[in-house]
Amino acid sequence: MSDLKNNNPNGRRQFLKNASIAALSVGLFPKNALSREQESQSTMACDPTTKDYYGVGPFYTENPPVRETTQLAKASEKGERMIIRGRVMNLDCSEALANTVVDVWHANDAGEYDNDGYNLRGQFKTNSQGFYSFETIKPGKYLNGAKYRPSHIHFKITPENEDTLVTQLYFKGDSDIPGDAAASITSGSFDATHRIIELSKNTEGKLEGVWDIVVNGKGGNIGTNDLHLDKGVIYSVSPNPFSDRVEIKYGIFHQAQVGIIVYDIEGKEVARVADSTLSSEKYEAVWTPEPGLPDGTYFIALKVNDLQIQYMKIQRLRR
Repeated sequence: MSDLKNNNPNGRRQFLKNASIAALSVGLFPKNALSREQESQSTMACDPTTKDYYGVGPFYTENPPVRETTQLAKASEKGERMIIRGRVMNLDCSEALANTVVDVWHANDAGEYDNDGYNLRGQFKTNSQGFYSFETIKPGKYLNGAKYRPSHIHFKITPENEDTLVTQLYFKGDSDIPGDAAASITSGSFDATHRIIELSKNTEGKLEGVWDIVVNGKGGNIGTNDLHLDKGVIYSVSPNPFSDRVEIKYGIFHQAQVGIIVYDIEGKEVARVADSTLSSEKYEAVWTPEPGLPDGTYFIALKVNDLQIQYMKIQRLRR
């Protein structure tokens, strides 16, 4: 459901002037000059995914199966169920990388790897929007010398016609991260800072985590760092997180066919907030999600003449 209205306080010339200033403020102001809310809406943050200090490790098995569904762990697998989702993007976050191979493997609930078969091992491919998703169990810990390694998932990420990045994913709040030789690194080429993600429980009681991957590659334009001042811009999406209502403020710079589309974390369209021919003005739209839409991560995308020029990530969280 949606509600769209036109907002034309100053006319086209002042609108274009204001739009240019707003866009430049995002691109030129240092991060420490932005408020917390502004920083969350900024498109500046785009940190390349780093490799892990331990590399591929001793437990990788060649030729893992390609998973046809999102299930990595069998329904009977012991452990706390967990869903990991995200998007693979190029180095400036302006393109989504479709058909990227996301190869994952990890220990079971007891901290043991299946070294004879392919349990908790498999390959997934990103979809046309660069999204990947898999369901598994939270990996158990195991001793590495005198210390336990924190819970982690191994990744080999291979975009089309590009080199493979080997790394590991960790989870916030793990007490063994500070003492781990790899997970505790906070700078340089093995910096694990952006590979330690938050986990939260969804309405089904499963843990969920979102991890976006930034690697070298070529794909379809998503416009995260390029505001396309000759076409349009999303000024704000609020509140974020949201519960039952989202306000979307955006501007169009030339008459065009304009769409405001909402995608879920797997790249499936869940709502079309606006879809019409608009003139050069500022606009506001309201998205009221269907009651049954689950909590989680969504993307508000602005399309102008079928070109997706910008998107913003937003979280639904009902208390």
